[in-house]
Amino acid sequence: MEKFKQQHFILFKPYGYLSQFINNQTRRTNKKMLGELYPFPENTMAIGRLDEPSEGLLLLTTDGKTSEFIRSAKIEKEYYAQIDGIITEEAINQLKNGVEISTETGKYLTKNCIVKKLDQTPQLPKRAKKIRDERHGPTSWISITLTEGKFRQVRKMTAVVGFPTLRLVRVRIGKILINTMKAGEVKEVTNF
Repeated sequence: MEKFKQQHFILFKPYGYLSQFINNQTRRTNKKMLGELYPFPENTMAIGRLDEPSEGLLLLTTDGKTSEFIRSAKIEKEYYAQIDGIITEEAINQLKNGVEISTETGKYLTKNCIVKKLDQTPQLPKRAKKIRDERHGPTSWISITLTEGKFRQVRKMTAVVGFPTLRLVRVRIGKILINTMKAGEVKEVTNF
């Protein structure tokens, strides 16, 4: 009997897509699903999630053990966040040391993480839906690296310190980088 060959994929999830393949809602919606981007094999699963307005690196696999390992706290996930306003050192230090956010189970103190202000706007693909421009006030970019992933965690963290997230792009999972991938691009890889 031939052993089933596991398949793995790297995807740049575009803005406006759900990190799932089927619509679990009972009512019909016009939500965009990952399966519209590529002919993924049956049993492909997203490793972790990015919410609908978030973009960037998403790993997919047919292997549950690989998925479990990458979702573990051993693997860093780095995000670039465009935030409303010019972030302060005080806010960066608060983020680094953990802030209290609300989760579906109550209040949660985020773990220590790595946060730094980016000196230049990162080179990212243009987003499908335009972000407001500088006429509505200044924005800044930060890099935030976590080893956890609560629902909408980065957005909640930046809001708590007074700098709501306008755009959120995951750029790294462990040693895998998004590099110059384009929104919607999929690469099949032999392993992660």
